[in-house]
Amino acid sequence: MSAEYKPQEDSPEQSSGEIQTQPDFVLRSVSQLRLRALKQSVNWPLGLEDEFLLKFLRARDFDVDLALKLLSNYHKWRAECPEISADLRPSSIIGLLKAGYHGVLRSRDSSGSRVLIYKIEHWDPKVFSVYEVFRVSLITSELIVKEVKTQQNGVKVIFDLYGWRFAHVLQINPTVAKRIAEVIADSFPLKVRGIHMINEPVLFHPVFAIITKFLSDKIKERVHMHGHNYQTSLRKHFPVRILPPEYGGQGPTYGELCQEWTNFVLQSEKELLELSLVT
Repeated sequence: MSAEYKPQEDSPEQSSGEIQTQPDFVLRSVSQLRLRALKQSVNWPLGLEDEFLLKFLRARDFDVDLALKLLSNYHKWRAECPEISADLRPSSIIGLLKAGYHGVLRSRDSSGSRVLIYKIEHWDPKVFSVYEVFRVSLITSELIVKEVKTQQNGVKVIFDLYGWRFAHVLQINPTVAKRIAEVIADSFPLKVRGIHMINEPVLFHPVFAIITKFLSDKIKERVHMHGHNYQTSLRKHFPVRILPPEYGGQGPTYGELCQEWTNFVLQSEKELLELSLVT
């Protein structure tokens, strides 16, 4: 993800011309979802174009009822959380990115999922609020959901909780925990294929217990706690070739991935600004 970065084996969001080549059932599903949405007395500030609706249909395996619910929840969540969603410009999170809080693996895993890494030790709660931290995830999600393969195969997340301390705990109250869970469960058009915790301290478990209260059983089953001796168990879920050396892999270093993703986010300022203006 250098200046000329293109996600490996990826294609961007489809154009309106390309979508016409989709199977008939896809086109019917898009039309049905649009008609159902238009019947609701709701403002759809992001529009109801084919490509946009396809994200929600793919996230719910073309179940129109579930896709409509997801579409509604997505807009409801954005409207109710302006402290997170109103300003998605890169400048709003550049401090966290430069600190090394977040990186995206160059290559997908064996199931085609996009893989994200977050390092808690680079989140200084005295400098960055939990809302800024959450905004990092939202910005990344908005960018990777434009990838068709990510729409189809979802995302897996690795949280490195080394450095988690009481100051972090204080930032995550039940309201914040509920909002985090809502996005994971049913408010964003991404399939969450796995949540992997490593280096998790005892102090983290009470916070995660609050979050899990709001998660579905399906999502709970996809949570993996790897502890401090994580390298062997982590490799059972991710190919060695894509993981950074710091995590027992053979891929680019975590520092490289952070810098590359930071560059990519900065290059995406125009589209992120457009999303920021829509509240």
